[in-house]
Amino acid sequence: MENIINVEKLTDETILIDIAKSLSDYEDGQIFKLCTALTDEKLSMILEQADEKSQIRIIEFLTNEKILKVFSYMQKDDIVDILGMLPTGKRKAIINLMKKGDRTIIEQLLGYKEDCAGGIMTTEYIAIRNTLDVNGALEKIKEISPKTEVLDTIFVTDDKKKLVGTVDLRDILIDDGKKKIEEITNKNFVYAEPETDQEEVALLATKYDLTVIPVVNKHMVMLGIITIDDIMDVMIEEQTEDVLRMGGVDKEETIDSTPLESLKMRFPWLFINLITAFLASMTVKQFEGTIAQVVALSATMSIVTGMGGNAGTQTVSIIIRNIAMGNVKLKDASKLIWKELLLGVANGAAVGLITGIVVFLIYKNFYLGLIIFLAMIGNLVVAGVTGLVIPLILDKLHIDPALSSSIFLTTATDTLGFFIFLSLANLFLPYLV
Repeated sequence: MENIINVEKLTDETILIDIAKSLSDYEDGQIFKLCTALTDEKLSMILEQADEKSQIRIIEFLTNEKILKVFSYMQKDDIVDILGMLPTGKRKAIINLMKKGDRTIIEQLLGYKEDCAGGIMTTEYIAIRNTLDVNGALEKIKEISPKTEVLDTIFVTDDKKKLVGTVDLRDILIDDGKKKIEEITNKNFVYAEPETDQEEVALLATKYDLTVIPVVNKHMVMLGIITIDDIMDVMIEEQTEDVLRMGGVDKEETIDSTPLESLKMRFPWLFINLITAFLASMTVKQFEGTIAQVVALSATMSIVTGMGGNAGTQTVSIIIRNIAMGNVKLKDASKLIWKELLLGVANGAAVGLITGIVVFLIYKNFYLGLIIFLAMIGNLVVAGVTGLVIPLILDKLHIDPALSSSIFLTTATDTLGFFIFLSLANLFLPYLV
């Protein structure tokens, strides 16, 4: 009994979200104590905020009847996310215990892909008829609001339940009550269809500064809404995925993945990188004679390719970010390529000059410093152009640019970097030996 009181006291003094975020550090006994001590409402708050593995751990300590009681305090989209992780038998058993209306909504939401608008929408929203007057609308809002997630934006439908616009709650509150809702409705609104990719939804919210986006079917009948908290989750998820993929890491890998799971997810990309490394190696092989005569070349050529890779990564990162934001397409490449050419020459000259001076001081050979200077300019131009064009081409081909850009970029800067440097060395060979 004392343990239960302590747990209740803890939740009174501590923000529930902090508990939810720390559940991965809890032992099974502590999880069980939370499940038995907390009220259904408090447990629902923790369940909503916990990570997926912690959600499953909590569910395992609850009976199906207890799960339904906890779910009664949660939004439908959060319930669907949890149900989607459960074994089929467990999921069906819980759904069968639900009321008919709730069961229909949950089954509908489960039918959508998890990464599309239908998969992240919630069905708790306020929709009113456009034929109501403001006073009638206020009564309807008071009736519906306890069951909804968003109150500031009210959705307006016609007699066929088609979405015709939105109205701010503020506009309703300040009206004298005599106007029809149709008169204060904003009929220019942004919406998504259930099959719309979640990343496109996030772009819409960012572009138009929205806190909620309605989801409609092909007949413009409302199916649900996507709220700002879900949009933020999508943005974080997509950005995290892009960062991981740029590093050749699968988004499914976590620090808790087993060595075998990590091996399966990492090795394919390492193998692809190995193939590209062989291409660079074959380029170097063509100049074995030149390198044999001037040993200093083997010690300095990696500087050129290394700086090319770094410069290219800068461009790739900027372009991928703007692709994700919907700010740039392949058709825009011609406008941007001159900027990258100029930056390549300017940065290459600056870095090349410094490197050339250092190399001259070390090897006492002016021409070796000159080769480094020219090669650096050439490879940074290559890096800038390929860093711009590669992600745009991949995006045009509907291939995730974050997934493959770094591989092609490394191939270009290494292979062409070695080729430019060693070709110049071969040209100036009489002055190097």
